[in-house]
Amino acid sequence: MNRPHQQDQEIAAIVDAPDQFYRELEIQFLIHELKDPIAIIETGLRTILEKRDKFGPLSLKQENTLKRTLRNTKKTRSMLNNLLEIGRSQSGCFVCSHFRPAKSLFQIMKDALEIMTGPLSEEIGKYQTEKDASELLIQNGIFLDTSSQAANIEMFQDEIKFCQIVGNLLKNALHHRRSRVDINMTVENKDLLLLVSDDGPGVDPEHQELIFKRYAQVKECSIVARKGHGLGLAGALILARCLGGDIKIESQKGQGATFCLMLPLQLENDQG
Repeated sequence: MNRPHQQDQEIAAIVDAPDQFYRELEIQFLIHELKDPIAIIETGLRTILEKRDKFGPLSLKQENTLKRTLRNTKKTRSMLNNLLEIGRSQSGCFVCSHFRPAKSLFQIMKDALEIMTGPLSEEIGKYQTEKDASELLIQNGIFLDTSSQAANIEMFQDEIKFCQIVGNLLKNALHHRRSRVDINMTVENKDLLLLVSDDGPGVDPEHQELIFKRYAQVKECSIVARKGHGLGLAGALILARCLGGDIKIESQKGQGATFCLMLPLQLENDQG
């Protein structure tokens, strides 16, 4: 006879503590559950766009709407992958391999453009190397400068996490730029240095720590001019530090921003 009363008390406790649900939610399981429907949506959109002989022609307005939806679907998938990699890093899960960061950088750039832009992403998809695409990138205000040493260096790191970090920095710069993004890759001692600069609104020095805190942009009206910071940069910093590196920012309000990623060329055993 007391069971209904007990259930009422349990429900009341949940209502009184609305954040309890989120504390008990298995986030990693939720992310995995979300990845499947996102993949199905992305596949469906690609199929309609790429197999018009089967599904019929599209008007220009329909095509643009589908492409915009596809870009946002890819953005959602990228966010989910970021969350998974952050969780794996904090659990000490690393999968290291030898790879050339300069080669990875161009693919990361292509992926970032595919999510952030329209026509340019379609054009750059036709190119296989940075050299072939350099003129197209310059025409669109994107300048890549890789030192001769960095162009041929190999890293022994977690390449997936490296791509997530660099991808977040590139998407951030593309989102905030007025007309230009500069990417410079060099090697210093046993570290890879990657500088990503934009000519956007910049960040006051007193607010620079805030942009690496999750969702700081919603709470701090003083940095609204450079909104969009939050999970992406916070996640990039977590991943970089888990890989033995760091990210620093140099910026003045109204004068753009430069994010400097430093990563050891070889992940030390005690990092994994």
